[in-house]
Amino acid sequence: MRKEAREAPVSLLPAWLSGGPVALSTIGLIVGTLFFAASLSPSLIPRTWHMQGVLSGLSLAAGYATGVALRWCWAYLELPVPSRPAQRLLLALAALACLVVAVIFLRQASEWQNSIRVLMAMDTVDTARPLRVAMLALPLFALILVFSRAFLFTFRLISGRLHRYVPRRISHGLGVVLAVAVFWSVIDGVLLAGLMRALDSSFQQFDALMEPEVAAPEDPARTGSAASPVAWGTLGRTGRNFVSSGPSLAALQAFHGEGVDKPIRVYIGLNSAEDIQARARLAVEELDRTGAFDRTVLVIATPTGTGWLDPSAIDTLEYLHRGRVATVALQYSYLPSWLSLLSEEDYGAESARALFEAIYGHWTQLPRDTRPRLYLHGLSLGALNSERSADLFDVIADPFHGALWSGPPFRSQAWRTITNSREPDSPAWLPRFRDGSIVRFTHQHNALALPGATWGPIRIVYLQYASDPVTFFEPQSFYRQPEWMQPPRGPDVSERLRWYPVVTMLQLAIDIIAADEAPMGFGHRYAPEHYIDAWLEVSEPPDWHPEDIERLKTWFRTRSGHAPPDETISRP
Repeated sequence: MRKEAREAPVSLLPAWLSGGPVALSTIGLIVGTLFFAASLSPSLIPRTWHMQGVLSGLSLAAGYATGVALRWCWAYLELPVPSRPAQRLLLALAALACLVVAVIFLRQASEWQNSIRVLMAMDTVDTARPLRVAMLALPLFALILVFSRAFLFTFRLISGRLHRYVPRRISHGLGVVLAVAVFWSVIDGVLLAGLMRALDSSFQQFDALMEPEVAAPEDPARTGSAASPVAWGTLGRTGRNFVSSGPSLAALQAFHGEGVDKPIRVYIGLNSAEDIQARARLAVEELDRTGAFDRTVLVIATPTGTGWLDPSAIDTLEYLHRGRVATVALQYSYLPSWLSLLSEEDYGAESARALFEAIYGHWTQLPRDTRPRLYLHGLSLGALNSERSADLFDVIADPFHGALWSGPPFRSQAWRTITNSREPDSPAWLPRFRDGSIVRFTHQHNALALPGATWGPIRIVYLQYASDPVTFFEPQSFYRQPEWMQPPRGPDVSERLRWYPVVTMLQLAIDIIAADEAPMGFGHRYAPEHYIDAWLEVSEPPDWHPEDIERLKTWFRTRSGHAPPDETISRP
């Protein structure tokens, strides 16, 4: 009997997959418990119990799948298996050890979260609410398990039919491919397509919403006024807010005294013209009509997916240059940035490129001694598309003056290339690129005054926080530790953060969702005072003294209602 059992062919699937419809894998549950425990450790952004519950449920499912896969590989390779009594003993000991680890991690969870909250000047928490976390994590795990079982049922059904005509291994391979095709067609062609249509319709209606408190401007120099060729209703919700906001002439005079101008803001909405090229030409016409090319500074600002522009970036620049600034933006979507990337990845880059080429072409025809200084700006997806808008080889003969890109997303190829090519002694979250004559990086503490470095004709600054998961998410954290976790770490990253395979990637993915919920000056929320430091370096506004700079920072801190991060973070 023993000889027959040893020589019996080993199934390509573990028994619980190929036979029992309700059995659970003990190995899967043990590894899943370890993943669940690891998910309680800190990452970049403090978590609510809702976020923790979702993360723990996903981690439990991922650990369970890993355990099942390991058990399958062991069986497939026909490695030696202990006797039944030994198996039971080993599994019992492993389960007990995992349970102890989970209890220890649960006791540490609130302390780990507080290690981030203290750095971000947030109130600490007394408990991680483990019961609430478990009540959310377990149903999510069960839902994922049901979905997985449905996939396996489909696979077994297809594989069983094919096995009548082809060998077993081929039927299994084809079964997996066809099952994936069936599920993907249902998910992508039915569920996701319907969801995307519903979201598109909802955000389109939201973008068209006319707020009663944002009326069409009476000033003829404003986009959307009666004198403008751009209709007010075509700007979209974010465009109307952008044009109607910003510092007034009275506010600039209150801060600076005399010698100020009212800033010019030009915004072209998706519905302002029929295609990208027409919208870009309309932007140039509107800039010319409003006198933007007579200003000291001209900024081509690329918005996020919803068409939003960070007021902390634009307002600070307008104050630094006493209102002698013209800013132009072109809307390419009304969807949130992550949806925009999924549904229209290249459209934003095409729009940004068309706008830059139209404005740059007009700008290069102006006399060099009277035309405005030309800068680029973008936050998040706006930074990604702004990077793609200009090819330095095309402008090297007559370059624009600089760029300020904040919170560049991890998918930014230019940012990643520069970061990977940094000087070896500089950390990944604050790289130094070559001699610092073209590109520099900064964060909560002004790090732009590099010893011995001299700016060249173009000044490019990346403003990024080490706690921003939009920038520092890495798909490769699935199997390796990100470089930004190596010492020295960023001043807003917990020293208690540890890398765990698979789990760290899930943690960072959840962090992305909550990145905009962090306090001002952390995560993906960039503070005005940090923009001030960056714009001072990029655009060199004249006649600014240290006491005036600090007065401006204090004014913006008071207006935004957040404590200066300098009081909560020590310099590295």
